[in-house]
Amino acid sequence: MQGVAPHDTTHRRECNNHVKDQKMALIVFFRGINVGGYRKFRPSMLARELRAYDVVNVGAAGTLVVRQPGSRAKFLAELRRKLPFEATVAFCDGKDLIRLETENPFRNEPSRPDIVQFVSILSKASRGQASFPIAVPESGEWFVRIMGWKDRLVFGVYRRHMKTIGYLGHIDELFGAPATTRSWSTILSVVRILKA
Repeated sequence: MQGVAPHDTTHRRECNNHVKDQKMALIVFFRGINVGGYRKFRPSMLARELRAYDVVNVGAAGTLVVRQPGSRAKFLAELRRKLPFEATVAFCDGKDLIRLETENPFRNEPSRPDIVQFVSILSKASRGQASFPIAVPESGEWFVRIMGWKDRLVFGVYRRHMKTIGYLGHIDELFGAPATTRSWSTILSVVRILKA
């Protein structure tokens, strides 16, 4: 039986380091910016200003992948100093999104053009307790259906409709913390950056 070649051990060590790096990454989500012409700013410019932390911007809604955050408290203080206004900021570890993508909470949810798969990120640990799924509103036609919750991540589906944004606000009440919502496709974009 052949022994393990030295380069195999090196490769395994490199893979372990890659996983460790993913755990170190911090994902930052801004709430309520660039909506309807209010609280406008360019997250891509902010990412450039924070380049010492190896920050990548994803889209215009304010989603930042921080690959070298160092001290979380120091980074978040620096981030808030550079914002042109006070904003609600939610964040999670990169490993949490990688785990969610691996588990794929939407694997049994058929894809439809009128339905959007989403993840809401809570701005603080939740004290909410619920049994799933949760339909919003509870009676009649639902506009938001919450399928589950893990740590700071709430996931579900919503209908493409004018009323939906109001119903997404119920997530704050259900989980006792302000939340900001991104589509599953945005989350997958973040995961691709983390794995690159």
